[in-house]
Amino acid sequence: MTTHTPPWSLRRLQPVTDAQIAELAGVLIDCVEGDASVSFMHPLSREHAEAFWHGVAQGVAAGERALLVAEDAQGICGTVQLVLAQPENQPHRADLAKMLVHRRVRRQGMGEALMRAAESMARDCGKTLLVLDTVTGDSGERLYQRLGWQRVGVIPGYALLPRGGLVGTTVFCRELA
Repeated sequence: MTTHTPPWSLRRLQPVTDAQIAELAGVLIDCVEGDASVSFMHPLSREHAEAFWHGVAQGVAAGERALLVAEDAQGICGTVQLVLAQPENQPHRADLAKMLVHRRVRRQGMGEALMRAAESMARDCGKTLLVLDTVTGDSGERLYQRLGWQRVGVIPGYALLPRGGLVGTTVFCRELA
């Protein structure tokens, strides 16, 4: 049996540099241009994308967020975050957010690798419950189900797609052993 080594690697960013923010902005812009419903409307300006990532970088520096990236020969091509800062009655929980994979590297197992690494990172951070939401009927929903996440329910008309039109979101949770 041969093992396949992916053409990318994963690592946690801490701290986040301006050069990494620029690369992360490129991934976010690509996802929005590809019609991913990830909180932003099309067209997404580089300035707006970089401002978002500067906020994430501040959260990482404050210990409120954990940020994983996937990198290949061209740079950052995927990412996922854990929102660690939660209300005082939920110290055991984190939100999994902004799992983004650049279109040029999709269908190579990166989404699954990012999810598994995020779960491991959550355990390392002392978290025992993860929560996320995703576009209903999207490839992300299928990925999360395949990885054993529990589907909690659907909220119809939750958000707008990047070019308009309402879409529902499916909420998932995962208890970590």
